[in-house]
Amino acid sequence: MVKVEIRWHGRGGQGAVTAAQVIAYAAISKGFYAQAFPEFGPERRGAPVKAYTRISDEPIRNREPIINPNYIVVLDPSLLRFSEILSGVSDDGYIIINSSIRPEINTKARLVWLDATNLALQVLGRPIVNTAMIGALLKVMTLLDVDYVFKALEHFFKGKILEKNVELIKRAYDEVKVEA
Repeated sequence: MVKVEIRWHGRGGQGAVTAAQVIAYAAISKGFYAQAFPEFGPERRGAPVKAYTRISDEPIRNREPIINPNYIVVLDPSLLRFSEILSGVSDDGYIIINSSIRPEINTKARLVWLDATNLALQVLGRPIVNTAMIGALLKVMTLLDVDYVFKALEHFFKGKILEKNVELIKRAYDEVKVEA
C-alpha cells in the first residue's frame, strides 16, 4: 500500500503551494491518487505558509492538515525557530531543509539539506526555491520519477521559465546532501 504525506513550510512568494501542487500532479500522472492544498493566514509575501501533499494508491478522503508526514520540506530555514515546524515526522521520515550547512537540529528523522537559495539565484536569478526543493525531495522520495515531475511542470511554467526550473531541479537533485 502506498501512502505518502508531505508537509511544506515556507514563506509567501517562495512557491511552497506550487511545489505541493507539482508533486501531486506528477503523482496523478503516474497513476496515483493525490491531493495538494495550502494553509496560510493573511495572504502576503513573506508570511509563513504551509502546504500539504498526499499521495496514495487508494482514493483519498482525508482533507485535514498533515500531522505525521513522511517528509517535511522547509523552504525557509528561519522557520526552524518555531518548534512545531519539525513536529510529527516519523523516525524513518525525512526533513529536507534549504540550508548551505548541515542544520543543527535534534531529530531521529533523516536529514537532507541543500543551498536552494544560492542555486535558485544562479539558475533563476531570483530566490524562489520551490523547484530546487522539489529536486532535493526527489533524491530521497523514490515514488516519483523526475520525468513525471518535468511533465507536471509544463502545467505551471512555459518557455524559458520551464527550462530554467527543469535545470534547477536537476542541479538540486545532484547537489543535495543526505545524511546516512
